[in-house]
Amino acid sequence: MSDHPNVVDVTLDTFEQVVIENSRRVPVLVDFWAEWCGPCQMQLPVLLQLAEEYAGRFLLAKVDTEAERGLAEYFQTRSIPTMKLFRDGQVVEEILGAQPESALRALLDRYLPRPSDAVREQALARAEAGQGEEALGMLQIAAADDPDNSRVQLDIARIAMRIGRLEEARKALACLPLAIQEEDETKRLFAQLELARAAEDAPDTSALEQQVADDGANLQAREQLAARHALAGDYEAAMQQYLEILKRDKNYNEGIARRGLIDIFEILGNQGELVSRYRRQMSNYLL
Repeated sequence: MSDHPNVVDVTLDTFEQVVIENSRRVPVLVDFWAEWCGPCQMQLPVLLQLAEEYAGRFLLAKVDTEAERGLAEYFQTRSIPTMKLFRDGQVVEEILGAQPESALRALLDRYLPRPSDAVREQALARAEAGQGEEALGMLQIAAADDPDNSRVQLDIARIAMRIGRLEEARKALACLPLAIQEEDETKRLFAQLELARAAEDAPDTSALEQQVADDGANLQAREQLAARHALAGDYEAAMQQYLEILKRDKNYNEGIARRGLIDIFEILGNQGELVSRYRRQMSNYLL
């Protein structure tokens, strides 16, 4: 493997130079493997093929976990094959188990520099300056020029949601490869989109709070208020409204309260005390 110019066997002594330093210029995919591991041997030809095809646009670093137990323990490698993708000195992705070529290719492509990335940076700067429509137009041109750059589509979805162009956000997410749609970041964007749809054309938060105060059985107002709270980042207030809907009518609007709670759990990464507490309460109301 060491004869291949873009594949390097790594030890504890060389890890800093080979992996950390090189990751500041290109992605470095670290493969934790062992000679006795059948899936590792099955994965190897795929990795070597990609390393040859990408011709230096990423570096494949091989760590023999039998010879380098210290490295394996430091990176908490509990099963093999395990792959960790480094960029700018940090682990940005972890992959457990053998993967098909398509999944690895999609993963690598997300972190490879592309000409359209320069346009992304400019567009994001415009968006931060309040020029959302102009930023969206720049990204749409970039997407047409470089349709395989999923980062552009993700940016389109974020900015389109920010300026209320929800259908364009939906189309941007829907055109992503299935492997990227299943990633946590994309799932959070899908969840945010559903909440944005629920709040679309709704009154502002104060008006909705007054409607709920005047009529606690107004479930539409509660649904819209929950979405408003969630989009503002007040997730607990949003979940309280969804729970109240469940309490009054768990089947309201085809189970929108359950779906809204699940969307918020997704946004919060499906972990943490808040998620655990409200997941338990949701389950109680659904019994």
